[in-house]
Amino acid sequence: MVNIYLVRHGKTMFNTIGRAQGWSDTPLTAAGELGIIELGLGFKEKGIKFDRAYSSDSGRTIQTMGFILSNSDNEGIPYKFDKRIREWCFGSFDGGYDGELFDGVLPRIFAENGMINGSFPEDEQIANAIYAVDTAGWAETWEQLSGRILEGFSDIAEESVAAGAKNIVIVSHGMTIGSFVKLVRPELPRPHGLDNGSVTHLTYENGQFTVGEIGDMSYRALGSEKLKEK
Repeated sequence: MVNIYLVRHGKTMFNTIGRAQGWSDTPLTAAGELGIIELGLGFKEKGIKFDRAYSSDSGRTIQTMGFILSNSDNEGIPYKFDKRIREWCFGSFDGGYDGELFDGVLPRIFAENGMINGSFPEDEQIANAIYAVDTAGWAETWEQLSGRILEGFSDIAEESVAAGAKNIVIVSHGMTIGSFVKLVRPELPRPHGLDNGSVTHLTYENGQFTVGEIGDMSYRALGSEKLKEK
């Protein structure tokens, strides 16, 4: 069995000013770096030793992983990038303000197509609506998006099993993590608003993912306390 610590990257410049990041990228802010230092120290305090590390190929996840490994005494372990666990691609809306897309364009598309029923739209509806209005032709259909997310995480888990890993850390993105949890556990509510530096716990055994605590902030809280003691 593989224990998976799935982390949302640290807070970035675009996160701070409310822009849709997607496949575009900005670095962690000073506050974002501090939050991930706390996370690494929390892992260290719990004595968690990782056998392998994985992240998307986005700069913000790579930067986050560096802070995690150096502050948790896990430097030097095998580490790979995988573009399949990138954030959703927002196409021509990448880098635009969140409100412009999520409070403006998408609700209008849903209303025009009779898709508003009082509940939060499903990922499939959101992805296909973004695909429909993307003028650049970069956005993904839900079939493409869900396929690469599930394939990416599944291949990472299988590779870790083959390597005999017991504990792995993965750094990915808020919407991608939420989609992945819903894909492997469709009966659960879809996680929204995962905090930067939060940890979602999973295990993988016999080809199946089990989802534990989602969006756990206890490691960051523990690391914050250790910093105050210095």
